[in-house]
Amino acid sequence: MLELLIAGFLTAAVLSCAITPLVRKLAPSLGLIDLPGHRKVHVQPTPRGGGIAIFLGLFVPSVVVVAACLMIRAGQFSGIDQIVDSVQSSTQRLTQFTAIGLGACVLFFAGLADDRWNLSWKFRLALQLLVAASVVLAGVRATVFVSQPWFGCAATVLWILVLTNAMNFLDNMDALSAGIGLIASLTFSAILVVLVKTPAISVALPLTLLAGSLAGFLIWNRPPASIFMGDCGSNLVGFLLATLTVTGTFYENSGSRHVMLAPICVMAVPLYDFCTVIFIRLSQGRSPFHGDKSHFSHRLVELGLKPAHAVLTIHLTTLMTGLGGLLLYRVQDWTGAALVLALISCVLAVIAILETVGRRSVNEMQETLAEVRGSGIPAAGAAGQQYPAHQQRT
Repeated sequence: MLELLIAGFLTAAVLSCAITPLVRKLAPSLGLIDLPGHRKVHVQPTPRGGGIAIFLGLFVPSVVVVAACLMIRAGQFSGIDQIVDSVQSSTQRLTQFTAIGLGACVLFFAGLADDRWNLSWKFRLALQLLVAASVVLAGVRATVFVSQPWFGCAATVLWILVLTNAMNFLDNMDALSAGIGLIASLTFSAILVVLVKTPAISVALPLTLLAGSLAGFLIWNRPPASIFMGDCGSNLVGFLLATLTVTGTFYENSGSRHVMLAPICVMAVPLYDFCTVIFIRLSQGRSPFHGDKSHFSHRLVELGLKPAHAVLTIHLTTLMTGLGGLLLYRVQDWTGAALVLALISCVLAVIAILETVGRRSVNEMQETLAEVRGSGIPAAGAAGQQYPAHQQRT
């Protein structure tokens, strides 16, 4: 079982790594170029569409697995029946995977069209809602331990919409969204293989393939990136993480209800970025889908971090919250789960405080500097003149 996961990871990584430079070369002729702008970090036109490599790195091995399943059913091949038993023995699981695969393709191609023609956010959101509802109707839904089916359906649709857009929001700096997707997919795969009582290999395998595909793409997307994943990649990654976490049914395999919080813990950073960005934009009277530099990564850069260091900080924070999700499987009840949630909440609260105070201090220093320049007084240190300490810091 472990050998198959490792082989799948390496295969997806090699495919994605090999395809990415080809996509980068073809991007200008396809119109997939991300131009610099006031809300962009990069200063040179950069190819995008790296999601094509991620998609193919995931799609090709998946086709091989599906072909193997069909061959096993026909009695022409054996050897990995332990891996595909859970899919073959459950018509419902097969229906779920079919719906997820079709939904992923729809959002991938919609994202690719958006990368090329800059589609309206209203159209994109409506399409995401349609895909999410279709997937839920196909059986990909969580009960959330509520007797009314509509509540679980609504919660699952909301989860898919939020996570899909959250990963899209995070695609604003080199290696940021791809790195978080890699950490999250590996964490979920580890949960489903190692920590649960009944390993869900049928869900862990696509998560591992996704992780491998992202790892191969990151070779070209690391700072300074030579290609961006684009909306086709971020939509694909967010949708797959959202739907596969629901399909994984962590609480059913573990026997403990409190572990249903694991996906929220692992994805705490994308959710934090999504919620804070929406709040900032709405509080300023702007559309929540109007791009700007109010993201978590941009706020860290405003505090003085280099973009690469800001990305590394967010990756480490994601890893920290992901470890909190793993810790849920070592606590026995809701009391222990509450402590884990409190720990993660404190981490995010500390970050929020540092951001708020740090940004306020930066703004005050900029205002003070502007006043000094406007008054015609030489800056501190000019011509040997000394000013009070607070002006010197400015």
